[in-house]
Amino acid sequence: MRIAVCIKQVPDTAEVKINRETGTLVREGVPSIINPYDMHAIEAALGLRDALGGKVTAITMGPPQAEAALREAISMGVDDGLLVTGREFAGADTLATSRALSGAIRAIGADLIVCGKQAIDGDTAQVGPEVAEFLDIPHVSYVRKIIEAEIDHEARGSIKVERLMDEGVDVVQAELPALITVVRELNTPRLPSLRGKINAKKTEIKKLSAAEIGLTPEVVGFNGSPTQVKKIFTPAPRCGRRVLEGGLEEQVEALVKELMEKKCL
Repeated sequence: MRIAVCIKQVPDTAEVKINRETGTLVREGVPSIINPYDMHAIEAALGLRDALGGKVTAITMGPPQAEAALREAISMGVDDGLLVTGREFAGADTLATSRALSGAIRAIGADLIVCGKQAIDGDTAQVGPEVAEFLDIPHVSYVRKIIEAEIDHEARGSIKVERLMDEGVDVVQAELPALITVVRELNTPRLPSLRGKINAKKTEIKKLSAAEIGLTPEVVGFNGSPTQVKKIFTPAPRCGRRVLEGGLEEQVEALVKELMEKKCL
């Protein structure tokens, strides 16, 4: 089974900085980590490869320093890494990012694409489903359990999963190729091994430009991003809070009375 796992190098949440002129995250000089949800995607991909055989390729889009995230994934057991990089990709929103990642996946081929449910720096949960739409393949989001997967190149194969819903879970089966996004409940990511770290240092990371994945500068990065940040501000502190006293019934009565006085009901 050929598995592509999409990962993202994100700023450590304790060191987040914003460029107030461009509305984008400042990444230079800020400690970075692999997006935590993507660690679970890596583990899911490795588990499937270990069970079914095949190859796992980690893919990311970013500046040259994003190579470090790919090497960390390789130290965990991923077979190789692919970096989509170039100045033309700077300032990408979720649509432009998804277009670039789908171009890279199309270039190498994959039976299954695994993504974390969302990135902690944007929290949109849009990239995974958008990649699937660009590739015109089925996708299942918020996967908490992989029930079974099988690959049969004559019959295409399939994957059966449980996905989290607001009131329980759905059991969904999709034909391959397909894309899934995963949640933390799915697994516990493995730690890098010594052999993995040694392998990560010597593995060559393949780099692809926009032209090499069949895209022009007009459809990637800032130029290809219809979503723009217009304003960044710190929310005003809330005031006027009041703690209601008494038992539960007294608190409810006082709350209803206050809401009615303020014409909220």
